[in-house]
Amino acid sequence: MNHKKTLFLIEVAIFAGLALALDMIPFLQFKIWAQGGSISLAMIPIFIVSFRWGLKGGLLSGFLWGILQIPLGGYVLVPLQGFIDYAVAFTVLGFAGVFAGKIKQAVKEGHSKAYFTYILMGVVLGSMLRFAAHFTAGIVFFSESLPDGWHNAWIYSLVYNASYMVPSMIICTAGIYFLFNKQPRSLLNAAA
Repeated sequence: MNHKKTLFLIEVAIFAGLALALDMIPFLQFKIWAQGGSISLAMIPIFIVSFRWGLKGGLLSGFLWGILQIPLGGYVLVPLQGFIDYAVAFTVLGFAGVFAGKIKQAVKEGHSKAYFTYILMGVVLGSMLRFAAHFTAGIVFFSESLPDGWHNAWIYSLVYNASYMVPSMIICTAGIYFLFNKQPRSLLNAAA
């Protein structure tokens, strides 16, 4: 196995583990719902590995983070719901990696406004795709168990998932902005 592939696998595993750790540390998250969903910084490592290694690194690290959550307290009603809420929802965060090349080029050229724009686009894309997966699972699998006063599964799933995904996206965008503002070249120097 060559050096670059080994580094890729190690970083994917470390960043997935870091995301899991950030998601498990009580004082670094704000749990909103008993069935899952918290406001946290946990997506940041997946976005960083996405920007370092591109789509493949982001998708793989997101997938690992999602799968690791299941035995550590994931809320699984039925296997298909678990697959959508964990494997799919966390994997799609890695789609932020579609902007990796543009971010690296903008950093190399010193265009901070451009790379921040691409970073923002990546974080929003990954977050919205994750939201879409949770939203879909909520409509399909939780429509039979709506709390009292809720009569529309679409609206309930929208409110439920937006209540933690929107704040998490904002917090992660701020965190990524801060990290990249301080060390953009260091954070992107994956394939050296």
